[in-house]
Amino acid sequence: MIPASDPALCRALAADLRGAGFTSEALRSAWGEAADDAIGRGLRAPADRVLADRTDPLATLGRLLVLGMPQPVAAVSAAVPRTGVVGLAALGLVTSADDDIRPLSVIRPQEFVDTTGAGEWWIASDPDEAALGGPLPEDHVLGVGGASLTLASLQLPTPAERGLDIGSGCGIQALRARRSVEHVVATDVSTRAVWYTRLNALLNGVDGIEVRQGSLFDPVAGELFDRIVSNPPFVITPRAAGVPSYEYRDAGRIGDELVGAFVRGVGAHLAPGGVAQLLGNWETCAGVAGLDRVREWVAESPVALDAWVVERESLDPLSYAELWVRDGGTLPGSPGFSRLVDAWLDDFAAREVTAIGFGYLLLRRPLDAEPTLARFESLPQSLAGDGLGAHLAEALAAHDRLAALADAGLAASVLVVAPDVTEARHHLPGSADPTVIELRQGGGFGRSLAVDPGLAALVGACDGDLAVGVLVDAIAQLLEVDAAALRTDLLPRTRELVFTGFLRFA
Repeated sequence: MIPASDPALCRALAADLRGAGFTSEALRSAWGEAADDAIGRGLRAPADRVLADRTDPLATLGRLLVLGMPQPVAAVSAAVPRTGVVGLAALGLVTSADDDIRPLSVIRPQEFVDTTGAGEWWIASDPDEAALGGPLPEDHVLGVGGASLTLASLQLPTPAERGLDIGSGCGIQALRARRSVEHVVATDVSTRAVWYTRLNALLNGVDGIEVRQGSLFDPVAGELFDRIVSNPPFVITPRAAGVPSYEYRDAGRIGDELVGAFVRGVGAHLAPGGVAQLLGNWETCAGVAGLDRVREWVAESPVALDAWVVERESLDPLSYAELWVRDGGTLPGSPGFSRLVDAWLDDFAAREVTAIGFGYLLLRRPLDAEPTLARFESLPQSLAGDGLGAHLAEALAAHDRLAALADAGLAASVLVVAPDVTEARHHLPGSADPTVIELRQGGGFGRSLAVDPGLAALVGACDGDLAVGVLVDAIAQLLEVDAAALRTDLLPRTRELVFTGFLRFA
């Protein structure tokens, strides 16, 4: 039975955590950077060793709530004087066994940075493999991982009225959405996930988050939203006997059909101008590339959609199988590892799957009937920083402005180079002219582009003074080429540089 999330007890626990100095920085200082990194790899012993015999509230709560280790009743009582052991148990976070308090959940501080500044939440979730000492149960609710942090950073920071988080899990996306959205509906098929989402909203004093239970769009039938975000259970899992079906990552569909269903169905729940953002997997299947299959899903939507899809990586079937078998807590060399990997490989082979892509989808319902954005690209380089949501918002605004500009309008525009852009020139020894000119982006997706002398000269001259057309004419004269031909060549590439953030409208 799922316990109630009593608001008064959540406020008391928050006060106790603050009183103990229970923050990411304090915990890193307590057990050191090396041990902190080890926790992310599922190793608890280094942190526990450093804490040694410390019994202060921070050490006690660090062992109990971060490492998931039983602690003496007296130490826990002293660490949470307002909540008490009885209050922790009433919240469903701990249970008593002999003279020890055993954690039923972990609570970990989670730092974040967005356009309004830095902050930190306490995020409760189910204990991981290290705390459990074995494979995860199928109803496991995941804490904050790398993928969920990436999606949180990708969320648009622009204000909106109604938001929807589908597959809320521990609630990290709903919390992040609430930073810019007035009211957020958070849904999940998992009873435990709905409970954790509500608990974490109360624990962090965040109002305006409404929780509902159900699958995909079922809990919001007939409703429209300005912003939809989802880290859905997109992991491709074989439908075979003996293969665990984890609620947090597997929706029970065949192959990548969950993501396909989301893409085809989300338009009906977007208000005009509304944006949906999600993570997903897609298969290269029967000779059709994964990104092309995503393009087909967008085209099949009954509601016309703008689409910007970024494939971050592509794995072969064996690498994909090993990744998700390990994720469930079954490690190489342990009983069942090879059997589970074989089940994945059999499934992929039967469906002619040769690669599995992972990436981000941004879908928008146009204000007008016709979509103007259809961008499907692979960007395997490392992400450049925390400002991805702001970068996406700026790119959408630039796209809309560019879509309304004919070439003559772009030529009359004044542009400036973005402050994070640098130029590198590579010369052969003794050569006066560069063999490669490269533009590099310090923010956004960290793009790097090889450009020719004409485009490099245009970018270098965009200082907010002269219009693009004037600059192109001057460059044509300098390079001794036809000005009209140079415009035809440079204007489409200038549009690309404005969209991707190398150049901005002055």
